Amino acid sequence: MESIDGGVNRPMILKVDKLTVHYGAIQALRGISFEVQQGEIITLIGSNGAGKTTTLHGISNIIKKTAGTVIFDGHDITALPPDRIVATGLVHVPEGRRIFANLTVRDNLEMGAYTRRDHAGIKADMENVFGLFPRLKERIRQTAGTLSGGEQQMLAMGRALMAKPRLLLMDEPSMGLAPILVDEIFSIIRRINESGTTILLVEQNAFKALGIAGRAYILETGEIVKTGPAAELMKDDSVKAAYLGG
Repeated sequence: MESIDGGVNRPMILKVDKLTVHYGAIQALRGISFEVQQGEIITLIGSNGAGKTTTLHGISNIIKKTAGTVIFDGHDITALPPDRIVATGLVHVPEGRRIFANLTVRDNLEMGAYTRRDHAGIKADMENVFGLFPRLKERIRQTAGTLSGGEQQMLAMGRALMAKPRLLLMDEPSMGLAPILVDEIFSIIRRINESGTTILLVEQNAFKALGIAGRAYILETGEIVKTGPAAELMKDDSVKAAYLGG
């Protein structure tokens, strides 16, 4: 069978169906539905206020949903509390990093593994994180709040990886970073995916996001208005005009 991005169909790992979210009287998400296949990088593209972050928060149950269901790995996680969702293998790297600023790099990474009891596996995964982010190993005893913005983003990603995710939700990983660091972060995202982790990416830098993703969904005012292979959407005139500076 052929998938919609032209590859071989893979098992579906995430199904979001008619997700609806209100902030008071404001409807932030208007019954959006989409799917993520195992092993993919999927990106959500949209302007500020389109509902991208709200979508991730709804999946993680960080915010209360008005309606809709979220199925992860064949199980309904719609009503699970966020900590239980992490334990299923769905892990969120939030916008703004949200590291524990007063703790050391090591402590932050260990906090990422709080749902686990496999001590040998935790130790091995910490070494894997240091393989992806050598600077974190150099700063292992440093207080996280004293790290640079790029290093804090690396720490947020590393902490999430310590939870051993099967699906990683990433919200604006390049926000506030210098261009050379943006390139490095996206290279690492690709490596994480190549190691077997599925990624759902929200990113303001649409050019970078479409360059790394297999498929994309375009969000406008809480609705999905366009979807397709990322490479094709990069050539779409309306997408270029709205999100790619041309």
